[in-house]
Amino acid sequence: MSELASQRQLRMGFLRWLTVLVPGILLLGVLSGEAGMSGPDSQWFANLVKPDYTPPPAAFTMVWVLLYIVMGGALALVVAARGARWRTAAILAFLGQLLLNLAWSPLFFAAHRISAALLLLGVLDLAVLACLVLFLRVRSLAGLLLLPYLGWLLFATLLNWQFLTLNPDADGQFDSGAAVRIQL
Repeated sequence: MSELASQRQLRMGFLRWLTVLVPGILLLGVLSGEAGMSGPDSQWFANLVKPDYTPPPAAFTMVWVLLYIVMGGALALVVAARGARWRTAAILAFLGQLLLNLAWSPLFFAAHRISAALLLLGVLDLAVLACLVLFLRVRSLAGLLLLPYLGWLLFATLLNWQFLTLNPDADGQFDSGAAVRIQL
């Protein structure tokens, strides 16, 4: 078959991918947050000294939900672009950066490894930039949709660096919650 797909078929292909990828990426983001025990209930995080420009906890949730939706839409555009030259590389780049993204919450919140999480964010920033460039080559709109994600990650990198600077003793610190009893 050498026929090209009609505009309707292309649109339906995109919509099918959209209905699978957006919920899938959202679910992975939620699972990462749960695995990392992130959020306002984290006593370790609550005890950190935070920079003045740290957004309230609810803002993080709202921003990440929006970003995961937009990321899913961008990926759907690329996946639906059958036959595009850089499509496979772009999809692999997206999956690579997504794995890095999902590793951050458990590393920062569960393992309390602020410095390792900062290093991970630096690698993630570069991975998202590479993914964005590949997405631009496949579908320019897909690449542009990743710009807010990259911007938020750069802000998160700054925040992570500030957490490390303001809380050097909290890097790798674990509080078991157990009481220490000293008997003389």
